[in-house]
Amino acid sequence: MKKGYFGNYGGRFVPETLIPALQELDQAFRDASHDAGFKEELRLLQQTYIGRPTPLYFASRLTERLKGAKVYLKREDLCHTGAHKLNNALGQAMLAKVMGKKRIIAETGAGQHGVATATGASITGLECDIYMGTEDMRRQALNVFRMKLLGARVIEVNKGSKTLKDAINESLRDWTTNVTDTHYVLGTVFGPHPFPTIVKYFQSVIGREARKQIIKAENRLPDYLIACVGGGSNAMGLFNAFLKDKVGMVGVEAGGEGIRSGKHAARFAGGSVGVFQGCKSYLLQDRDGNVLSTHSVSAGLDYASVGPEHAFLHDSKRVRYTYATDKEALRAFELLPEVEGIIPALESAHAIAEAVKLAPGLSKKDIIIVNLSGRGDKDVQHVARIKGTEI
Repeated sequence: MKKGYFGNYGGRFVPETLIPALQELDQAFRDASHDAGFKEELRLLQQTYIGRPTPLYFASRLTERLKGAKVYLKREDLCHTGAHKLNNALGQAMLAKVMGKKRIIAETGAGQHGVATATGASITGLECDIYMGTEDMRRQALNVFRMKLLGARVIEVNKGSKTLKDAINESLRDWTTNVTDTHYVLGTVFGPHPFPTIVKYFQSVIGREARKQIIKAENRLPDYLIACVGGGSNAMGLFNAFLKDKVGMVGVEAGGEGIRSGKHAARFAGGSVGVFQGCKSYLLQDRDGNVLSTHSVSAGLDYASVGPEHAFLHDSKRVRYTYATDKEALRAFELLPEVEGIIPALESAHAIAEAVKLAPGLSKKDIIIVNLSGRGDKDVQHVARIKGTEI
């Protein structure tokens, strides 16, 4: 496989001024991933700071409700800061420190990556600026305040759709201008090489843990894995450890108001191949290559493209990609706390919605692991507003 590519997808489509920074990052990452001291420091912080390993929880009441396969939840919602995002942000902050950078920047949609990056900056002593679209700032006001508490400056992006796509554009502009002393902590398995590989490396701890945990619990591998897919880091983090096994995998995109409505973020259901923000992958675009507007009830899935390795896994049929609509995700958002006492992030609720569809048609001997990628505290006010309830 060509370096930086997953089959035909990936690559490095950036201004010439960023090539030296990407080469520097690639070398620093390769050195760090083979450095015993770096890996031990990361392992210790994962254990004592992030709170790893996260539990693999048998959702017995949800299983009983669905009357089918056993459903386990990989509890990434129990990570410090409330989502899987810190696995990657902390690792990249450590890399930035190794490279001698003084400042890190990031984009964020749901706010969890912004909070995680601000947290990583705090613990490593780096300056931090977070770009966030105006619409996402409105939806995720709590996370905006959390980022500021952590010492980050939140920069409002009032352009385009005022969401994640536009926040990434501004982050890339900033990095191009300040590449000497700044590292861009890209939050998902997307963008120019080596970002998809780096983010997968830091998130793959999810799947390694889940593999050991399910073997201990059931003495065998699961039949299915389910994870939501925005850029796709939590999904790749879970899937990676099982890619060589006979395990079914399902990635769940944001179906929004339905594919025919055009108001969605389901790249595999309604997109085509294109180049966007540094790499080649599936993209929601018109016939002229203009990027289309996206929609999702969840800010973290509201994005026009998807990680290039997911594109490769889609085309090779190793992973089945589907979608959950806003209505299905909202029902799952309410179902899980009702039966298990766990409030999922709206992003994770898309994965729960797929489990609700899949489990009843399977045998009671079958096993599903759902990656519960984040907790729903950040979404409660947004959902209440949708339902017309004042908090």
